[in-house]
Amino acid sequence: MLNNLKVARKLLVAFAILVLAVAAAGALVWSSLTTIRQAAALNDHSYAYIGAIDETLMTLIEQQNAARGFVASLDPAFAKQYDTLQGVYDQHFQALRDGVESDAEKARLDTLTQTVEVFRTESRQQLASARDPAQLEAARLDVVKVGRLTQVRKALKAMRDNETAELTERAANQSKALTAANAALAVGGAMAVGIAVLMGWLLSGAIAAPIAAMTAAMRRLADGDNTVAVPAVGRKDEIGAMAAAVMTFKDAAIEKLRVEGQAADQRRQAEDERQTNEAGRAAAAREQSGVVEGLGEALEHLAQGDLTYRLTQTFPASYRKLQDDFNAAMGRLQETMTVITGAVQGIRSGSGEISHAADDLSRRTEQQAAGLEETAAALDEIVATVRRTAEGTSEADRTVQAARRDAETGGQVVERAIQAMTQIEESSQQVSQIIGVIDEIAFQTNLLALNAGVEAARAGDAGRGFAVVAQEVRALAQRSADAAREIKTLISTSSQQVGQGVELVGETGEALKRITAGVVAINRTVAEIAASAQEQATGLQQINTAVNQMDQATQQNAAMVEESTAASHSLSNEASELQRLVGRFRIEGGPAHAVRAA
Repeated sequence: MLNNLKVARKLLVAFAILVLAVAAAGALVWSSLTTIRQAAALNDHSYAYIGAIDETLMTLIEQQNAARGFVASLDPAFAKQYDTLQGVYDQHFQALRDGVESDAEKARLDTLTQTVEVFRTESRQQLASARDPAQLEAARLDVVKVGRLTQVRKALKAMRDNETAELTERAANQSKALTAANAALAVGGAMAVGIAVLMGWLLSGAIAAPIAAMTAAMRRLADGDNTVAVPAVGRKDEIGAMAAAVMTFKDAAIEKLRVEGQAADQRRQAEDERQTNEAGRAAAAREQSGVVEGLGEALEHLAQGDLTYRLTQTFPASYRKLQDDFNAAMGRLQETMTVITGAVQGIRSGSGEISHAADDLSRRTEQQAAGLEETAAALDEIVATVRRTAEGTSEADRTVQAARRDAETGGQVVERAIQAMTQIEESSQQVSQIIGVIDEIAFQTNLLALNAGVEAARAGDAGRGFAVVAQEVRALAQRSADAAREIKTLISTSSQQVGQGVELVGETGEALKRITAGVVAINRTVAEIAASAQEQATGLQQINTAVNQMDQATQQNAAMVEESTAASHSLSNEASELQRLVGRFRIEGGPAHAVRAA
């Protein structure tokens, strides 16, 4: 089964087994190292925690000493140091709180908090008593009894002992993990070496030995020993493929020897046939020499342009067809040259006529192009003029539309003025009615004043003052009546004028309506003129475009006519040259005459 596996799979299996062994050992070592790293991280935490415990204890001792120093000496520096150490203790306590993880540690930290609070209370009481002169001596006598750190030391010692016990346990776990890692490394290394040696031995027997045998067989086969036995034939791996290839080489070498023997026999037979055919080839060469000599003379006549020469000597039977073909070809060539001579003369005559016609057409086309160019220029000016006329008509249309809108607006204003004048006329009539009422009131007032004067005259001296008042009232009533008559007169005059104004405004409105109607008609006419001018401009633009296109086409035709004229002249010259070349051949009826150059 191992021999039938490919070499790549053999190597893959070997390396896979080796890698699995190394991976297993590495996994064990990695697990042990992970345990060690975790224990080391926890140890760093424990060491930091123990350091924080020691720093906390030292801070509290210094704070206790500062409190006792202040009680003993009343030096303010000790009180200041006490307050400063209070902040330092808070920092260390916060570090202890940050390092707490389990509930037991939290309980011990709560105990520490309570004991420290008792210490702080007692030490603050000491400081307060020392600041009171009446209690200073009692405070100094109790300085060694109050503010002690016994309970605080116990709480901190319990926390330290717990961390120390955990450190001892983790140290034991680290030692076990290190031992396991060393054992895994030793066992894994031994297994890797053993597997590597085993795989090397197996691969050497499965790959190296067959390859060495195959190399020896190939060397013997290369030396020419075709009887060698090829090893590893029938295997399914690359060595089996190599054995099949070597067998192919062996079979090819045997076949080569067989083919070389057959080739030697064929060469001997060919040599015999060559000697037999040599005599026949000599006779054929002599016949061929005579044929070539006659054919060379005929070709010499052909080179001189003599198409009447024919092969009249007798050729061997094998070359008789060549003689007949040459004579037939000369006959057909003579006929062709006769036809070409006549055609060349016709071509020369036709090309001359085409040249003259092309010259005439070129002149007429140039004249037509010049006329179209002038026509296009004139149309451009006409189009520009019509376009300006259309633009002016459009501007007039816009002006008429504006005038129509102004006339309509004036008509609306006149209608509003008529309405206002009508309202004024109605108001004047109402004022006239009110003035009539005022006139009646003045008449009644005058009548009442007259009656009052009569009654005052009857009263005698007692009514004298009332008579004066009645006289004044009569005078006032008379003035009111006069003013009412004057206002009525003015209102009547104003009413007449307002009526005339209403009539005039009405006439103005009618005139504006007629003007509006005329402006509308003018606007419609001007719009039609503008549309017609625009259509004329568009039509002229299209005509101008068509004329320009005709001008371009005529210019192109002129260029093409010039090219045709040049081509016709060239054709005439080439026809003359062709007739000159054809005249070099001699045909029946005399030599061809050269065509004179036109």
